[in-house]
Amino acid sequence: MIDLKNISVVLPSLDPDDKLITVIDGLLETGFTDIILVNDGSKPENLHYFETAATHPEVHLLHHEVNRGKGAALKTAFTWFLENRPDAAGVVTVDGDNQHHPADTKACSEQMMRSNKVVLGCRDFSLPHVPPRSRMGNNITCGVFKIMVGMTISDTQTGLRAIPTHAVKAFLTVKGDRFEYETNMLLAMKEQCIDFEEVKIRTVYIEENKSSHFRAVRDSWRIYKLILAHFFRYTLSSLLSAVVDEGVFTLLSWLLQNTLTGLLLTAVPTITARVVSSLLNFFVNKKVVFHSNVGTGKAMLRYYALAIPMLLAQLGLTHGVYLLFSISGSQTVLRAVIYAMIMVVLYFASFMIQQRWVFAGRKKERN
Repeated sequence: MIDLKNISVVLPSLDPDDKLITVIDGLLETGFTDIILVNDGSKPENLHYFETAATHPEVHLLHHEVNRGKGAALKTAFTWFLENRPDAAGVVTVDGDNQHHPADTKACSEQMMRSNKVVLGCRDFSLPHVPPRSRMGNNITCGVFKIMVGMTISDTQTGLRAIPTHAVKAFLTVKGDRFEYETNMLLAMKEQCIDFEEVKIRTVYIEENKSSHFRAVRDSWRIYKLILAHFFRYTLSSLLSAVVDEGVFTLLSWLLQNTLTGLLLTAVPTITARVVSSLLNFFVNKKVVFHSNVGTGKAMLRYYALAIPMLLAQLGLTHGVYLLFSISGSQTVLRAVIYAMIMVVLYFASFMIQQRWVFAGRKKERN
């Protein structure tokens, strides 16, 4: 029998209404006995809801004097939890707008205690009552997550997350103070190899989620720039390597012009430039782009095992298309367009393979 006394509910709230009391009453009736409620700088006219909630002995109330954001509120609660509940199994984060059913909160918590993994409570966005904006936004974000981050998550914006204590410690160091913090938590799961699973929960939208404090443009930009950061860094790494490759080739060609002749004058600078630029690209990708903890030797073996087939694919596809469509050397514009299209496809393919295989991290030991 799983005891919910080993779970602390983390409940951040900004300018709540009666739904906050409904949420707390539902959690208490379900069997939760420890609720960490954070007032994230609410207006004076809303403070009585926190005072009412704090009359329950199971509720520990924390305050932010000014609004600092949901991420900051979660971290305040996580800090208090680690300092005051050292023997607890973990926390479960819940939103205060009554969109998370207490039974779902319990189900996620129990699954987390069974598996010792982060458990995401995921909604079904295909249901007819889901607002079109929410359905489209989640579908786009899930697609970007899968392509750019290599994570398959069916509800990237869920606020219902059951988190074992070892992951709470890890998430406390994650950057972000507002809604982007929850996205950073998911990215940290990828980079730190924190296991997770999903539990299907009810899909509840009250007044089409009008009570949400999510700012569509500003908060969406905060989230998407985090998801796309890997690809931006990967692109910069590739450009840097290309500049170094050209620079080393040019420098060596100039230095060796009076020493080497014929084929050697081309081969030595070319090979040296490729070795230097590829090693630079490898280490920048490992340390800066993907933040990989996989062993250097293993990752390097995978890196060059990918590079050689990619080079062959580039040559094979390019010349294969030329031959297939009888494109002559005089058709320079068409050849350039085809070459560019093939390189773009291979560029994205290399990014995804490096992310999912070459620099895929290893799981860390859990305390």
